[in-house]
Amino acid sequence: MEIRSTALLETDERPRILAVDSNKTNLAVMARRLVDAGYRVSTADSGQAAVAELHRAPIDLVLAELNMRRMSGAELARLIRGEVMWRDLPVMLITGKSKPADAVRAYEAGADDVILKPFHFEVLFARINRRIDRARSLKRLRHDNATLDARIVERAIQVGELRDQLARLGVVGLQPRNELAHLRPDIIAL
Repeated sequence: MEIRSTALLETDERPRILAVDSNKTNLAVMARRLVDAGYRVSTADSGQAAVAELHRAPIDLVLAELNMRRMSGAELARLIRGEVMWRDLPVMLITGKSKPADAVRAYEAGADDVILKPFHFEVLFARINRRIDRARSLKRLRHDNATLDARIVERAIQVGELRDQLARLGVVGLQPRNELAHLRPDIIAL
C-alpha cells in the first residue's frame, strides 16, 4: 500500500521508501514521519507483502523491522540480496534490542544498516539519504560502465572492419596513419 500526497504529480522524483513492520501502529507512525519528511512511502505489514510491493513499484530503499512475525527483516534482506534486480537496493533494519548478535545476523543477511531504537528521526533521515545517494551513484556508475563497454565493442567492430578492408586491399603491414586516413578517418584518429 502506498501513502500518497494528492498535490504531487506522478512524475515525482522523490525517493520511494518501503516501510515494513508487522506492528501496524509502528508502521503507521513510521510512514507518517517519512511522508512528513518528504519521501514517497509504500508500506507492508509482512515480509511477503514487502516482496509483493517490490514487484509492484520501483523502490529506492527498504526500511524494515528486524524482528517481525513469519519473515524477519534479516530474512527479507537475504531474499532481496538473492534477487539480481534488487541486489543493490539499500536495506536498513530497525531493532529495539541492542544485542550485537542481532546486528551481526542482519549484516550477514545483507542489510546495509541496522538502527537501534530509540533513535532520532532526523538522524534516520540523514542515514536514509546517504544510502539512497550511494545507491543512485552506483546505478549511474553501472550505467556509465555499460555505455563504455558498448563503445568499446563498437570500436572493436570498426577496427575489425578496417583490418578486413586493409586485407582486401592487399595491405600487409601497418602503414603510417596518414596513408590510411582516407579509409576511415574516424578510426585512425584513435
